[in-house]
Amino acid sequence: MRFDPALTAQEAFHQAEVELGSDWERAVELEETFSSNAGAIARKAYEGLLALAQCYPNAHSFQAFCIYITWQQATEETIARHFETGIRLCEAYLASREAGAGQDFERIEELYRSFRAGLGLEEQDELQIEYKRDTPKGGD
Repeated sequence: MRFDPALTAQEAFHQAEVELGSDWERAVELEETFSSNAGAIARKAYEGLLALAQCYPNAHSFQAFCIYITWQQATEETIARHFETGIRLCEAYLASREAGAGQDFERIEELYRSFRAGLGLEEQDELQIEYKRDTPKGGD
């Protein structure tokens, strides 16, 4: 990875203040809990941040922040659920026209590939491409 997801998460989080309006204080509380704890307490705060993100689908900095912290979760607790969540968040972010190109967009594309690779999906894609290339096409 060509960037530090933890540092990038903090940058994105601070940019999200204007996006969250009256929910900013709640986001700060959850982020502080997430950052300063571990285990069940951190997981509950993480889930609270993801729930808040669902209320703000067009808050691109906050969405990016959630993707970055999901990568942190996936590296700390390597379970399929974190990778699946990361893929879902990345796909929504990358599909948004407003997110546009830029540094976050490029970083999230990189994380998207990493989340997919974490589930072995990149390997399947290569196999599927080879299968399609070797499969006879129509006719006799």
